[in-house]
Amino acid sequence: MKKVISVRFKAGGKAYYFDPADLDVKTGDHVIVETARGIECGEVVAGPKDIPDSQVVRELKTVKRMADAVDIRRMEKNRADEKTAFEICTQRIAAHKLEMKLVEAEYNLDRTKIVFYFTADGRIDFRDLVKDLAGVFHTRIELRQIGVRDESKMLGGLGICGQPFCCSRFLKDFQPVSIKMAKEQGLSLNPTKISGSCGRLMCCLAYEQKAYEYLNSITPMNGSVVRTPEFEGVVVEANPVSGMLKVRPLNESLAPKYFRRSECVYLRGGKRAPKAPDPEQD
Repeated sequence: MKKVISVRFKAGGKAYYFDPADLDVKTGDHVIVETARGIECGEVVAGPKDIPDSQVVRELKTVKRMADAVDIRRMEKNRADEKTAFEICTQRIAAHKLEMKLVEAEYNLDRTKIVFYFTADGRIDFRDLVKDLAGVFHTRIELRQIGVRDESKMLGGLGICGQPFCCSRFLKDFQPVSIKMAKEQGLSLNPTKISGSCGRLMCCLAYEQKAYEYLNSITPMNGSVVRTPEFEGVVVEANPVSGMLKVRPLNESLAPKYFRRSECVYLRGGKRAPKAPDPEQD
C-alpha cells in the first residue's frame, strides 16, 4: 500500500497521484509539485489515502512543499497572462498563414515554458512560428497538437442534454465509443442526434452500455416465437428497458397484444435465444 494525495492543475482536468511525504495536506490546499511540464502549483482534490501498489502506474513523485501566498499570486498572474499569450499567438498564426486552430495557452509556474494547444486536420510545419513566439515571450515554446475531444474538454460548454460537457466536468479519460452502442440502445443513427459538440459520438453512450447488453441478452428478439399466457405468437416489437413485448399470435386473425418479458417463454426463432435472467440483476 502507498499513501497518496490527488492533485489537479486546472478545473475539470485530470487528477494525479503524488506522495504527500510528511506534510499535513488536506483537501483544498495548494501544493508545489514537479511534473513533466516542470514545476506546477496544483489543488489537492482528495486528501491522503492508502491505495494498492497496482494502482500506481507511474513513479510516484513527492510533493515539494505547500504553496504559499506568493505561489498563489504567481499562478493567478500566469492565468491572466495566458489570455494575452493566446491573443498574440493567434495573430502570429494568421501572419504565418497556418491552417491550425489555437485552443489554449498554458504557462508553468516558474514561467520557464509556455505550451500552446492547437487542433489541425493534418501535420503542421510550425518551426518558423516557434521561433517567432520565442522572440516575443523569451521562454521555451511548445506547440502541442490535440484532438477535437480534448478541445471540447478544455473549452467546456453545454451538451444537447443541457448539462455541462461530461469531459470537462468529471470524465478523467475518454472511453471508446462505437456506433454499435447506439444500435444496441435503440437510438437514432442520425449523426446529429448521437454526436457531441466535438463531432464525435457522445461519451454518454458508454454509460449504460453494460445494462443494455444485459437487457438485450435476456429479451427475445424480433421474430422470436414465444408462448404467452394466452397464445403462441411472434415477437414484433421488444422494449428491453421496460421489458414489454408486442406479440402477434400465430393465428393472425387475432390482434397483437403486449406482455411482460417475464410472462413469455421463448420457443424458437429470432437471431439468438435469450439468456436466463440473473436473479442478482433483477
